[in-house]
Amino acid sequence: MATLEFERELVKLREDLEEIREDRGFKGDREARISELEFELKARTTRVFAELTPWDKVQLARHPDRPHALDFIDLILTDFVEMHGDRHFGDDPAVVGGPAKLAGQRVMVIGHQKGRDTRENVRRNFGMASPEGFRKARRLMVQAEKFGMPVVTLLDIPGASPVLEAEERGQAWAIADNLLEMAGLRVPIVVVVIGEGGSGGALALGIGDRILMLEHTVYSVASPEGAASIVWRDHKFAPEAAAALKLTPPDLIELGIVDRIVPEPPGGAHIDFDAAAELLVGALEDELAALAGRDIDALVAARYEKFRSMGRGAVAPV
Repeated sequence: MATLEFERELVKLREDLEEIREDRGFKGDREARISELEFELKARTTRVFAELTPWDKVQLARHPDRPHALDFIDLILTDFVEMHGDRHFGDDPAVVGGPAKLAGQRVMVIGHQKGRDTRENVRRNFGMASPEGFRKARRLMVQAEKFGMPVVTLLDIPGASPVLEAEERGQAWAIADNLLEMAGLRVPIVVVVIGEGGSGGALALGIGDRILMLEHTVYSVASPEGAASIVWRDHKFAPEAAAALKLTPPDLIELGIVDRIVPEPPGGAHIDFDAAAELLVGALEDELAALAGRDIDALVAARYEKFRSMGRGAVAPV
């Protein structure tokens, strides 16, 4: 398991705790020592995570051991059937999606998918979706509307594919098409940021009636490195850019961009996939139930106004 700098003392405590749990020959009061270490681990985890900087939170959102879209799909959904291809050019492994059931309710789930190792990351382009991925997502949204299925999107993308070929195949157009489609889609949409939500690649799956973020995720118009390169002409200023971008869940709740923060297990979702999934599925069930009874015309109108109103008053009139 990968370890971030601020996690080191916590990882050592977890290792000590696990060692004692497995050591049946431990001399002394084994149960008392376990309780002592559990208390210390909880206290230190609370302290460490209370002191995280925005840049620390970016690293946590990018943690290589965090659950990805397919991990959550496996844990919270049943009867998932993955669909492939955009019906124009090809398939994009960086975007996954298809019909599934959430607590017995049929939904269309669509998410960005990173790899777990180097080979898979190369195959999935490190989660950086291409025009084919965005068009595949749009195709699935249209199917969801046709069959009356709510849409659930799982955002985890550093940014759309940056290569020239992606632009030549109409990437900007594909993202714009998705924004237009989602703005008027006549089924409920719940968006969840499960890792890093970066730039237009995230927004292409990010127009919804309810926007949720897992506790240790980030959502931003640009990556801290990209913003630092633009503003300071040096990516080494990424930590300063992370603080200025206001990209953490509490920041975005305050700005009115996000509707709800979904808690993660102590130490982060990468520590306990099952617990993270249980917290997420509860939030999704709540949100879908609240949206289910809404008049569809009123729902679409409210969604449109939700995004049109973002940023009002943030910039002084010229």
